[in-house]
Amino acid sequence: MASEIEEIKSRLDIVDVLSGYIKLEKAGINYRACCPFHKEKTPSFFVSPSRQLWHCFGGCNEGGDIFKFVMKIENIEFKEALKILAHKAGVELKHVDIEQEKKHRTEKEICAHICELSAKFFELCLDKTDAGKKSHDYLTGRGLEEETIKEWRLGYALNSWSKLSELLIGKGFNREDIVKAGMAIEKEGNKFFDRFRSRIMFPICDMGGRVVGFTGRIFGKEDDMAKYLNTPNTVLYDKSRIIFGLDKAKNTIREEGFCILVEGNMDCIMSHQAGLKNCVAVSGTALTGYHLSILKRYTNRLVLSFDMDMAGNSATKKAISQARAMEFDISVVPSFGEKDPADIILHEGKERWREIVASSKPINEFYFDSAMKDRNPRDVKDKMLIAQDFLPVVKQMVSNIDRAFWVSKLSDALDISERDILKEMESIKVEKEIVQEDQSKSFPSLRRKSREELVDEEIAILLLLSPEKIDLIGESLLCSFTSPIKNLLSHMREEKGIKTEDLVNTFKSDDAHFNHINCLLMKSEMRKEKEIDFEKEIGICLKEKRAISLKNEQKKISKEIKELEKEGDFERIKILLEQFNKLSQNNNE
Repeated sequence: MASEIEEIKSRLDIVDVLSGYIKLEKAGINYRACCPFHKEKTPSFFVSPSRQLWHCFGGCNEGGDIFKFVMKIENIEFKEALKILAHKAGVELKHVDIEQEKKHRTEKEICAHICELSAKFFELCLDKTDAGKKSHDYLTGRGLEEETIKEWRLGYALNSWSKLSELLIGKGFNREDIVKAGMAIEKEGNKFFDRFRSRIMFPICDMGGRVVGFTGRIFGKEDDMAKYLNTPNTVLYDKSRIIFGLDKAKNTIREEGFCILVEGNMDCIMSHQAGLKNCVAVSGTALTGYHLSILKRYTNRLVLSFDMDMAGNSATKKAISQARAMEFDISVVPSFGEKDPADIILHEGKERWREIVASSKPINEFYFDSAMKDRNPRDVKDKMLIAQDFLPVVKQMVSNIDRAFWVSKLSDALDISERDILKEMESIKVEKEIVQEDQSKSFPSLRRKSREELVDEEIAILLLLSPEKIDLIGESLLCSFTSPIKNLLSHMREEKGIKTEDLVNTFKSDDAHFNHINCLLMKSEMRKEKEIDFEKEIGICLKEKRAISLKNEQKKISKEIKELEKEGDFERIKILLEQFNKLSQNNNE
């Protein structure tokens, strides 16, 4: 396995891998971004191409290689990350024993395998069955091209109670596995049947492109059945955290600098086919804070093509409120009656959809126009309705400049003084939206480091820049350093001229120490870009280090003297006092 891991690392560049998940920007010889594992405004997440490592110097202090990143960002175990990166690198994992793999699969791996087999079965049914061919004709009639159908792996679930389940059981999965993966339903009386029947199937993928769930649209049997049916929450699929199409759109979102958000799967797929590949859909649920946190990794600009009826869609307004709190730049695609994006592309052409997206309005302008629509700003009753609709929006604006601008504009439109507008706005109560955060990717705040720890780190960073100066650290001073810096400097003393890569490898067995050393190496690398006076800097640090060491020794002696006073051992106390005074004298020299 070790050789396969190294081969994967040799074929993949950390910047390319991480760029598939977060937006990186150049910072000297490194790259930086806002950390995807905790909320922050100032980028503290750095990626080192030369080290092929990443580290967050902010609120979570996490770091590691490409495997560690994929494990954390996808919330998966090492074996799953290995498979994802092996596939990306084109490396065949020959070490995997299929029979042993079956015995030791985790619940997530079992679920993923069931979802993948189900997707292949649905694809086959779409191509090879009569009912499937009819649903295929429906899809092409809706404007989908053959290549698009294949790319998005669209399929068909037969009008059968057990065809899929029989297939999965024949592959060695039990009923419990199939139910847990969301592909079957089990009821009292030993009733067990396929969840999806007589439906066009849209596979839902995680950011790595792995099938984790499905949306099924009813086809051919529409009596008393829901039009759309989604996979329930499983160990892999949570509709409040999965965004349809993001695996295909993330790179284009980053390149284009904005994301188009639509409501339906077909809208998203047709948008991609029309060339607007920075489009995703939030299907089967309202837009959540979790969705927004994920999108924030790629862009801070959102173009919404939702049902934006101000009087009706409270879920959309709530999502917009959260997005504004997260400082997204939001614009809105104008509504075209009953038509959705898929219909516009089919009947009016892809260029028309491009024009519509380009004409999207900033969210504040959209809300203002919506409040004014079909109302007379000179009518007293309509004035009140306009104010009721628009003032809550104004009150939630983050920028004071924005707020002042729209108060002035509303004042002009209604012919009411700004003072009266502001007075009316004060009486409006607006609930503050609490932005949801992914608890699996959040970390407690770090404790503040002591002066001693900071000095130790600074000395280590300087010596990593000039390893030939390691002899400045004598044996007695070395013993006073905190771990793991003590171990790092000890290795540097023992192995003079050791390569940094080899130095890092000595700590790989200890994850906490490895992460700390990785952090110091990246800090030293960033420090290379600045001119420093080494002799001056190390002199200051070593002087401070010696002073701290003396104070620590004095504290230790003082504590021992207090204990001896209780015992009445005055001879020993006299010796310790002499040592204490000698240390004080040294400290003052």
